[in-house]
Amino acid sequence: MQPDLSAKNLNVTSLISVGQHPKSGRARRAEQDARAVELGLTLSGDQLEMLHVGAGDDAVMRSYLGMGLPKMTLLKQDDGADAVPVLCDYLASHAPDILLTGVRAESGEASGMLPFLLAEKLGWPLVSRIAEIGDVKDGVAEVLQALPRGQRRAIKVRLPFVASVDNAAAEPRQSAFGPGQRAGINDMPVAGGEDTVRAGWEESPARKKPKRLKVVKAKTAADRFKAATAKASGGGGKILKKETPTEQAQAVLDLLIEEGVVR
Repeated sequence: MQPDLSAKNLNVTSLISVGQHPKSGRARRAEQDARAVELGLTLSGDQLEMLHVGAGDDAVMRSYLGMGLPKMTLLKQDDGADAVPVLCDYLASHAPDILLTGVRAESGEASGMLPFLLAEKLGWPLVSRIAEIGDVKDGVAEVLQALPRGQRRAIKVRLPFVASVDNAAAEPRQSAFGPGQRAGINDMPVAGGEDTVRAGWEESPARKKPKRLKVVKAKTAADRFKAATAKASGGGGKILKKETPTEQAQAVLDLLIEEGVVR
């Protein structure tokens, strides 16, 4: 599904964030946000508006600009401030036809709620996890939504709308260092209130969930070898269908007590 050439006149805005490499933890352009920028460039070329709210990492911002944009807008505020009210005010005044975001950020809270909150406050429809936007005619866009197992769903949605871009969308082009450094960043300081909900949180690096070890009660080497090579049996589960809700709840509670979750 190829975009209609008339879509070049669309007013498209793409939100970007500071990503985080999954292995090294270093700041980078976020994978899904970069795919959203790529989709926006396909729709409206260098007329795409790229928008970021926060303190902004200059190297990361310029890696997005290196994809071929002459400028971007940075709504500058503290990282601890709530970005939703600031974005709503800006988008309401600039009125883009399509707002593109990633499904979720790679750093910070990363709840994936931003596109939903923006769509609710702006009163726009939301299409989640899109892979492509096709023809845009008479104020209606044809959107291809990514589904599990490689499936796709064709949807028609009226402008303006919010769309979160899935990993199934086209891969972002490489970033050119020189054009990225020459591009302009329009800083716009904004007054944003502190996020009172997140202010009381304590953040720490995620830890791998410990894996339960199998307890082997073997006395000889032969018994230990047999226990290590024996095929695990799957008969430990229990399916409750005919029991009453009270009996089912009691069975769940007994299991939690047995596993030490509830004491």
